[in-house]
Amino acid sequence: MTPAFDPLAIAFLGLMIVGAIAALSVRDLMAAVVVFGAFSFFSATYFAILGAVDVAFTEAAVGAAITAVFFVTAIFRTDRGAD
Repeated sequence: MTPAFDPLAIAFLGLMIVGAIAALSVRDLMAAVVVFGAFSFFSATYFAILGAVDVAFTEAAVGAAITAVFFVTAIFRTDRGAD
């Protein structure tokens, strides 16, 4: 079975879609950052399942860690809610 049709890969792809929709529909910016971090974790796991471990590591480091820190810093420097 190819990695793209692995049931675990399809499950994480579904979680990525749900996470993307949730991040767009949340009104609180801090909650959106948390959901975006979960989306990044799901996409890093998806890349690891597909065999792209270097891409998965980069997504986990940049997408979940560094971007989340920048977003949280920007939220605390501005208003927390979205208009």
